[in-house]
Amino acid sequence: MSELREYQLVLADGEVFEGEGIGADPVDGIASGEVVFNTVLSGYQEVITDPSYAGQIITFTYPHIGNYGVNATDDEATRPHCRGVIIRDLARRHSNWRAEGHLDSFLRRHGIAGIAGIDTRRLTRHIRDSGAMPGAFGTADAAALRAAAEADPGTAGIDLVSTVTTDAPYTVGSGPRKVVAYDLGVKATMLRHLGELATVTVVPANTPAADVLAMNPDGVFLSNGPGDPEEAGSIVTELPKLIGEVPIFGICLGHQVLSLALGGRTFKMKFGHHGGNVPVQDARTGKVEITSQNHNFAVEIGSVPNVTETHTCLNDGALEGLVHNDLPAFSVQYHPEAGPGPHDSRYLFDQFAELMDSHGKAA
Repeated sequence: MSELREYQLVLADGEVFEGEGIGADPVDGIASGEVVFNTVLSGYQEVITDPSYAGQIITFTYPHIGNYGVNATDDEATRPHCRGVIIRDLARRHSNWRAEGHLDSFLRRHGIAGIAGIDTRRLTRHIRDSGAMPGAFGTADAAALRAAAEADPGTAGIDLVSTVTTDAPYTVGSGPRKVVAYDLGVKATMLRHLGELATVTVVPANTPAADVLAMNPDGVFLSNGPGDPEEAGSIVTELPKLIGEVPIFGICLGHQVLSLALGGRTFKMKFGHHGGNVPVQDARTGKVEITSQNHNFAVEIGSVPNVTETHTCLNDGALEGLVHNDLPAFSVQYHPEAGPGPHDSRYLFDQFAELMDSHGKAA
């Protein structure tokens, strides 16, 4: 841990919080982005390295962060894409047999600034009341920080997928099927689960449908990712060329772009779902799953034609899953791979395997 650096956090509406700097020094003394909160009790490394947080500053509601350190195995991407982190208390020492380093050193190595000592309960209540909004923190004065917060574009109407997707195709896994996975900001844990089912070719988000079909896959997977689904690039216009040709499974942003391709509508939520204990009910069975979630946009209920809406969030009634009535395509808003989070929903990967087998080339 280094010497104390006095920071301020200023939100776009003028709300001010005082704290101390952790991690890397912000460029020109200011780090800015859309401020959101995540309620997980553990898994801070997986959250920080989730590409879905591109453009955002993550507030951890759990007060004690960094106590078990970090390790290379738990990275969800090769580097973090978030704009910064906000915490109450950074552990001075880490203690865990898997630890390979301290969270503060991890943030410094990746150039991610953070602010600690914040009353995260007050900040979270403010976001819940006023909605997620841009903010800025650092050593600059309050006026400069507020100006930076007000100038930050947030995540609506912004193409963030192009900032996190892979530059070139690559292959993972050794399962018996063939899957093409669109990388919209894919997490490593998703690829590990898919790799048990199939040999997975991960492709950039702008890959044409014709190129995907030329690979003769058993299925197409649409990953999670950051930002506004309406600004996710060519994937929305290419998807209709794949729907009905090959089984499709979408998660999070993948759920949203599939819904758009089917004729549905999406909207930006007030403060989104970010946590590891969100209850979701399957309307077909009545079963309740505790899920991991991370999204600021959602699909409008009733807007997607010719589908069955399968899952609903019990906290606020948000649409959490759907399956097409005639074509082999389904998706969920939440994260069945967890990383971090509960494992209640991992059966969905098996359902994808069953869908591929029932609609396969030999079926």
